[in-house]
Amino acid sequence: MDNFRVIYRILRYLEKALDYDEPDMNCISAKTMAISERRWLSLLAMLAGENYIEVVCARESVGRKTVTSVSSVRLTLRGLEYLQENPTMKSLHKTEQNHGHMF
Repeated sequence: MDNFRVIYRILRYLEKALDYDEPDMNCISAKTMAISERRWLSLLAMLAGENYIEVVCARESVGRKTVTSVSSVRLTLRGLEYLQENPTMKSLHKTEQNHGHMF
């Protein structure tokens, strides 16, 4: 799946998740998106770097190593604006609607 389509699906799900107490991370996981964990984390980092999303991480100690995992992601106002105003996102929205791939 191309990067912008994954980004669109993440942002679109998070927009719908505004109605939920907590987003279901399985809906936007690397496995669900059919991409590698590394790519998924990189895309989340890019979205967070642009302030389109807020990422909540959990840290656990496993032996001597500290493992950091994403526990929750939330859409920001800037992310909502990007989803609504960006021409690429608008185009992907139309494509998803035509193919019935909505969340």
